[in-house]
Amino acid sequence: MPETVLLDTHVWLWMAGGEKIAPAARKLIEAAAGEDGLVMSSISIWEVGMLAAKGRIAVQPDCFSWVSEALAKTGVRLLPLSAQIAVGSSFLPEGFHGDPADRIIVATATACPATLVTRDAQILAYARRGRFKAIPA
Repeated sequence: MPETVLLDTHVWLWMAGGEKIAPAARKLIEAAAGEDGLVMSSISIWEVGMLAAKGRIAVQPDCFSWVSEALAKTGVRLLPLSAQIAVGSSFLPEGFHGDPADRIIVATATACPATLVTRDAQILAYARRGRFKAIPA
């Protein structure tokens, strides 16, 4: 069975924008995409909307159109926010930080299970505690 790979929001934005991703992460992403195993939490779409609304990213012609095109371009499959993920994000062990989107993304990686690709130092440090698998982007 192919490995499921979960993208953190920033990694998906980089993919959609053609930015550089670490070679090991790129190889894992490409393999997962070829097997329909490249996924992203639905909360990432909310994060993109919030970033666009605050003017922190520019998307054209509008946010919804950009998201739709970027999903098709990257081959990412959106995962719904299930009850298991929502509740799990509230009970992450060992004091994971309070950012709701990060908590949901980590809970999604745990529930799938999936390898999370991220450059978030706090998430990578948390993964090294053995709760889930993550690799640096």
